[in-house]
Amino acid sequence: MLPMTQRGETPNWLQERKEHWKQVVRGRSRRDVLKGLGAAGMAGLAGCSGGGGGGSDPTATATATAGSVDSGGEATETDTATSTPAEVSGSMTIFHAGSLAAAFSEAEPTFEEEYGVDVNREPKGSVASTQKITQQGRRASVLGTSDFRLIRNRIVPDFGDWYCIFTTNSMSIQYREDSPGADEITKDNWWEILSRDDVTIGHSDPAVDPGGYRAVMTQQLGAEEFDGSALYDQSTYEALRENSTVPTGTETKLKGQLESGALDYAFYYQSISSTADMPYIDLQPQVDLSQATSEYAEHYAKAEVETGSGTFTGAPIAYGMTVPNVAPNPEAGAAWIEYFASDEGRTVLEELGLVPVEPIVVPQSGQDAVPDRVMSVASAQSNLGPLEL
Repeated sequence: MLPMTQRGETPNWLQERKEHWKQVVRGRSRRDVLKGLGAAGMAGLAGCSGGGGGGSDPTATATATAGSVDSGGEATETDTATSTPAEVSGSMTIFHAGSLAAAFSEAEPTFEEEYGVDVNREPKGSVASTQKITQQGRRASVLGTSDFRLIRNRIVPDFGDWYCIFTTNSMSIQYREDSPGADEITKDNWWEILSRDDVTIGHSDPAVDPGGYRAVMTQQLGAEEFDGSALYDQSTYEALRENSTVPTGTETKLKGQLESGALDYAFYYQSISSTADMPYIDLQPQVDLSQATSEYAEHYAKAEVETGSGTFTGAPIAYGMTVPNVAPNPEAGAAWIEYFASDEGRTVLEELGLVPVEPIVVPQSGQDAVPDRVMSVASAQSNLGPLEL
């Protein structure tokens, strides 16, 4: 598949995922679902919403709670804030995922001009970005992660009171036109090509970057049955792992390794592959972590990756942002999140291959702590599809 920059139009996969997530946001709240299910249904949901985190880190838990997307249901809406947001000025630091670097860099000059704030960004793997606050004692006015559960489970409640889900992504495989097997590879045989002896696969470090543990999950899920069959067997999965290496800690540097020829193929986010000047594979939904329904969430949760920074379990990809309690400039941080909830901010995300969540979603349980300017553009919900907030 050609990158978006060569296609000149929004690709079908992006249009389809935008519509999927619109339905997820419009879906019924978990409370409504439980009312409809009754006691027996509640017991069933409790059985599929448990851990899988190995006890070492609750971030690992992929909680499958509400039912499948129900476009006929109503999301839990919020009251629009009535007070006037504080004035924004000064400067701020943003810790954020490497896969947000392109979108945040694109938005930075416009935001600085509109709000009069000097923005300083530090892209890093989301696990490492979170650890800057929780372990290194550093301060930032915004934390943006490619896995919202890092904020939910590691920032809240000690370092923050709330967060939002604002965009999504999916996993993909990128390669060069001269990669081994490039003239043969398709969506229906990628595992056969990548498991060959002469192939080198790259992904980022699972201990510091969700893109890394999600790459491993993608490979794991191909060997798991979904709807009665698996893409490949356990021996193929083992061959994929044998061919895989971790040359760097972030997805953005990984692309450079692929371009230079140090890698033949790379597993990383479709927002990166679809905007790079190289071909890529749009993966099957049972392995790309793109679908926020109970059926897919239960399947994704079969994947588990143990690292030195915790054990992580598969779930639909959802990005989070927050203004930490230690933020030096919380008003500017809230304005940054407000910007990405606007039409202008969503356009930036979409043009760079991300799938915006519209409106952004905040946890209903913590909505009283959400800044007015964010609450005015957000929907407060107890869950987002199968993701418990």
